Amino acid sequence: MSYQTYTLSNGLKLIYKPDKTAVTYCGIVINTGSRDEIESEQGMAHFIEHMLFKGTGKRRSGHIINRLEHVGGELNAFTSKEETVVYATVLNEYFERAMELVSDIVLHSTFPQKEIEKEVVIILDEIQSYNDSPSELIYDDFEEMIFARHTIGHNILGKSETLEKFKTEDASRFIQNHYQPHEMVFFVLGDLNFNQLKRWAEKYLQTSTVEERMISRTSPISYTPTRLEVDKNTHQVHCMIGNRAYDLYHPKRLGLYLLNNILGGPGMNSLLNLSLREKHGLVYTVESSFQPFTDTGMWSIYFGCDTENATRCEQLVYAELQKLREQTLSENAMKKYKLQLTGQMAISYEQKENLALSLGKSYMRYGKIEELNSIKKKIEAITAQELQDIANEIFNPEYLSVLKYT
Repeated sequence: MSYQTYTLSNGLKLIYKPDKTAVTYCGIVINTGSRDEIESEQGMAHFIEHMLFKGTGKRRSGHIINRLEHVGGELNAFTSKEETVVYATVLNEYFERAMELVSDIVLHSTFPQKEIEKEVVIILDEIQSYNDSPSELIYDDFEEMIFARHTIGHNILGKSETLEKFKTEDASRFIQNHYQPHEMVFFVLGDLNFNQLKRWAEKYLQTSTVEERMISRTSPISYTPTRLEVDKNTHQVHCMIGNRAYDLYHPKRLGLYLLNNILGGPGMNSLLNLSLREKHGLVYTVESSFQPFTDTGMWSIYFGCDTENATRCEQLVYAELQKLREQTLSENAMKKYKLQLTGQMAISYEQKENLALSLGKSYMRYGKIEELNSIKKKIEAITAQELQDIANEIFNPEYLSVLKYT
C-alpha cells in the first residue's frame, strides 16, 4: 500500500506512508505563507513560525526545545511564500510525543509579549545577515521585481519597521485568520499502525470549534519586463535574468522542470555551467531555477562574476537560451537528460526527510501523491518539440527581466 489518508471532523487531513525504518518523520503543512500577509503584517508568517517555539498554554519555550531533544529527536520549521511547515524526526517509540508536541505548538501557542520582544531582535539580526549576502539578497529583490506590487514578491523575512510593531494580539489575530484546520495536512512517514495513528490524530489534532475560513488569494497582475542595475558596491557583479512561468497545475510544468534541469540544474553538465564555468572560466556559480506557485510561477538564472566579465557572461547566457529556442534536442540528448532528471528524483526520494515533506505538500496541493514511476513515465513522454515550444515561450528575450548588483 502506497499511502493512507484520513480526514478529521474539523477538516484537518492526515496522510501516512509506511516505511520500514526505526525513525519516523512527521509534521504539519499549513496553507499560509508570506503572500497571505497584508501590508502591515509583512514578515508575520515567518515571525509566527519562530514564535511557535516560544510557549503554549501548557509549555514554556524551554520545555518545547527539550521535549524531543531529550530523546534524540529534532524539531524544526520553515516558511515559504505559500506554506508554513512544522516538522519533527524521532525514533518510532517516541512518535506520539512528537505528534502531541507539534499539534500543541501549532494549535495552542500563546505568543507571550516578552518572548516576542526577544524574538524580534533575533529576526532583525537575521535580516541584517541576509542583507550582507548579495548572492542571496538578489533572489528576493528579483522576485519583488518580477511580481511588482503583489504580496507574492515580498521578502519572507519582512521589514524591520513592521516587525518592531508586532504584539501578542497581532500574532493571535493572524493565527485565527489563517491557521484553519481544513487548511492543514499532518504527514507521517514511518513504521506505525494506521488505526493507532488515527486515534492519536483524534486526540491531539481535533479542535473544539470548526470555522471554515477559506484562504483567499489574488493572482499577480500583468507582468512588465524590467531591467535594473543597483549599485551595491560589491566585489563581484551579481546578476539575475528571468521571467514569469507556469503554476503548480499547468500541463507544461513538468516540461519546464526538465528544460530547466538541462539549462542550469544541479548537474555539473548543465549547459550554463559547461559554457560559463568549464569552457570560459568566468564564474564560480551559475544556476537556473523554476519555482511554481498555486497561481503563477517564476523561472530565473543567477550568476556572479568579476566586473569586467559581466557583459560577456550575459551574452553567453543569452546564447544558450537562443540555442534551446532555435535547435531541437536530438533523440540521444533527450534520452540522456531524461535519465539524469529521473535519477536525481530517485536519489531525492531516498532522503527520507525530503520525502516526508513532499508527502505533506503534495497532498495539500494535489489531494494525492504521485508515485515516482508515474512521474517517470510522464517525463519519458515529453518530446523535444515540446521543450522547444516551452523555451520559445519562457526564454523569449522580449519577456526577460534583468537585475544586476554592481
